Amino acid sequence: MQKRAAAEAAAAMVQDGMIVGLGTGSTASLAVEALGKRVAEGLRILGIPTSEVTAQEARKCKIPLSTLNVHPRIDLAIDGADEVEKGTLNLIKGHGGALLREKIVASASRRFVVIADQSKLVDYLGTRFAVPVEVDQFGWMATAAKLEKLGCKTSIRRNEEGSEFVTDGHNYILDCSFGRIGEVTELARAIDSLVGVIEHGLFPGMTSQALIGADDCVQVLEP
Repeated sequence: MQKRAAAEAAAAMVQDGMIVGLGTGSTASLAVEALGKRVAEGLRILGIPTSEVTAQEARKCKIPLSTLNVHPRIDLAIDGADEVEKGTLNLIKGHGGALLREKIVASASRRFVVIADQSKLVDYLGTRFAVPVEVDQFGWMATAAKLEKLGCKTSIRRNEEGSEFVTDGHNYILDCSFGRIGEVTELARAIDSLVGVIEHGLFPGMTSQALIGADDCVQVLEP
């Protein structure tokens, strides 16, 4: 209920003619559903999906889709998060495995709106979720060793069958448990500097607004 309230509030922000980034995950899926209803009522938009799963969901809702190559500037992106840091609105994202495309879309957007329920608000990032790091399959164990020198424990993400999870970009994901993260921007830069890393799930300083669903309202937070 809280997630749906936040998702519907974000969908209500979309205006006719917008290019809209469509996030990945359970909460973002609710936003896609809400946008589909508005499209059925006559709203004209183009969606830029952040994953193949989201693209399929959008097509079912009859939302017209395009790509960043055709529309390199997005008016508004809507996505969920695993953790939202109070005050800064820094994020951990990527539990759904789409962090690379999610970050590309977020960085190409004039406004990046995050939707979540109250359970995702934290005082410090890293207290509930590991940081997903997308890495090249080649030499991934060497990349994991470099990441562990930054002070984390790594585990390769696996699918339901027990095989290595493979992203839409054909990479692996290492879930890196740092515990409480004090300096998010510094850690993001350190991870970025490692050879073999494609992208990571730390989103510092990117959130325009966070819509947090509660039982009786939607709280609007700004950094």
